[in-house]
Amino acid sequence: MNEIEFLINAYINGYFPMADAITNEICFHSPTYRAIFPIYDIKPHRSLKQYIKQNLITTTINKNFPFVINACANREETWISNEIINLYISLHKYGFAHSIESWYDGNIVGGLYGISIGGAFFGESMFSYMSNASKIAFYFLIEHLKKKEFELLDTQFINEHTKLLGAIEIPRKDYIKKLKYAIKLERSFV
Repeated sequence: MNEIEFLINAYINGYFPMADAITNEICFHSPTYRAIFPIYDIKPHRSLKQYIKQNLITTTINKNFPFVINACANREETWISNEIINLYISLHKYGFAHSIESWYDGNIVGGLYGISIGGAFFGESMFSYMSNASKIAFYFLIEHLKKKEFELLDTQFINEHTKLLGAIEIPRKDYIKKLKYAIKLERSFV
């Protein structure tokens, strides 16, 4: 089994990789409680809706995956090592990894990336160089997943940012049940 197959198999079985911020050793995680976004219940706040309507920031899919993953990794402490970057760029080439880019004045100012398998999307990381840019990418992703009839949007661990966006935690056994259903669906991200 090659690295790509191993990684896809990990996701299918409820695990995700993270590199240790100090040693860069990749470890696989399957937390007791998993954070997910209930896709069909998520809506942007009113003020953000108004900002989105101004069309100052536009969004694209898969226009510059390497830029997005490198921007997500470019922080003081990161779990996105060079090995992870290279693996996910390979996953992108095979059609599993995708990016959403937020653009302002011809430049990428925010975005996110993740993995798509069946009707499941595994959100990995997001970044923002401009206020609201990553939120706009996130809400674009939500609308895109609704259109494509996806069933699961995994966000791994809950934190203050994901909680504000509408993430909830569910027990691992409930997550695995949702995961097994979602990955069997015939869905295409693009």
